[in-house]
Amino acid sequence: MSENNVSGFMRSFRKLAVDTLSIREGSDPTATIEGIKKDMTFKGPGAWILIFSILIASIGLNANSTAVIIGAMLISPLMGPIIAVGTAIGINDLEMMRRAFKNLMIAVVISLITSTIYFSITPLNVEQSELLARTKPTILDVFVAILGGFSGIIAGSRREKSNVIPGVAIATALMPPLCTAGFGLANGMYNYFFGAFYLFFINSVFITLSTYIVVKYLRFPMKSFIDRRKYRRYQFFFGVFIAVVIMPSAVIFYQMIQETRFKIASERFITENTKFKGSELITQKVVYTDSISTIDLYYMGNRISDDMELFLNDKTRSYGLAAKDDDFFPLTKKTIIKIHQQEGAEFGEGEATKMMEAYTKDLHIQLLKDVYTKNEELIEDKDAKIKLLEKKIYDMSKVKIDTFPVHQLSREIRLQFPDVEKYAVSKVQVQTWEGDSLMVNNLPVLLVDLGKKSHKKENEYIDQLQTWIRVRLNNKTIKVMKL
Repeated sequence: MSENNVSGFMRSFRKLAVDTLSIREGSDPTATIEGIKKDMTFKGPGAWILIFSILIASIGLNANSTAVIIGAMLISPLMGPIIAVGTAIGINDLEMMRRAFKNLMIAVVISLITSTIYFSITPLNVEQSELLARTKPTILDVFVAILGGFSGIIAGSRREKSNVIPGVAIATALMPPLCTAGFGLANGMYNYFFGAFYLFFINSVFITLSTYIVVKYLRFPMKSFIDRRKYRRYQFFFGVFIAVVIMPSAVIFYQMIQETRFKIASERFITENTKFKGSELITQKVVYTDSISTIDLYYMGNRISDDMELFLNDKTRSYGLAAKDDDFFPLTKKTIIKIHQQEGAEFGEGEATKMMEAYTKDLHIQLLKDVYTKNEELIEDKDAKIKLLEKKIYDMSKVKIDTFPVHQLSREIRLQFPDVEKYAVSKVQVQTWEGDSLMVNNLPVLLVDLGKKSHKKENEYIDQLQTWIRVRLNNKTIKVMKL
């Protein structure tokens, strides 16, 4: 191929790329500015539409319904004043900027008051996954806001309008963070309030930044001009402001990555090292911090020795669960392994409660979601699992292993109650109904044989023996019966 042909191909390719990617053609700056000014006010119908969309979004977060939340974002008018702020900065229109900020503040106050009132009166105050997702913004949310802002202003600058704006409203998700902030205020959970409001703040800032960049690129007509030195000073302070805004989200994103890596490593550690003959791992609880993390393991069955617990703690380093000398960015400085188990596979009331909570927390949350989605089959299935689990935990916490000191009791019974010729120990299942649930209790029984001796007060004699052995073994459930 000749040199002329190559240069001709490159010119054609460059022209095709410019024609394809150019956003200047088809833009209408004057009409765009006028349209943005109309969309940035919250009076009358606009204010009520905002209130209704906030209520819909709050209900969606409360019910953990993604479809309802998306519907609220589609009708939300929050994008208007945010794009107006970026446009006003780009064309240096101080009056438009003042009005845009005023309307944005009005929208924020209306949204917070509405969502706070809703979450103060709703009987459902469960922290659903959709709500929790808005409490820890990361740098990924910054990228979404920037890209959404670019899409919004480019679509808005066209002479022929498109349906991009609703999609931008969904992607940037301005409504749910404000509703989550209202949830935090209503329940006194200020970490939720600040996390969610920070997410709304960075979304607003970076949508504004994207709008400003596109307005400058499309050369919208300037309202007024400032000298170059002052303009550079404004640019410097704006850059510092953007850096300060973005830093917390970058830190949170790094912590999220570290926590995810830690949980992956801890799952691998648990899978490969926590199986012991005669013992069964019931559940585990993993708590991550960048300093000291913990892995709690709950067992039933044969007792696991303290030496094995020490061995597990020493082995965490080889899985990256403890810092090494050459680690610049360790997942965590130290991970403590705790084994929870009582002798004889016998759990006290406190341990049984912990196991119940660990088992049923996720099931209860999922069950609430199923109530709102009206999935009856899943509800019945999870309800059956919960009842079965409650029965097992009840049995573990109520039933004691009926081990008797046989040889010692034989001597003491012979001295205290010489008329007893022989006795036997048994276990009787007592079945009782509690509501719709059948509960089974295993109760120890002492069977005695008084031989052929005549006893006028045989029942009184047995009652005395029962009173004595209950005190002797510190067990009020033991029953003494005639063999």
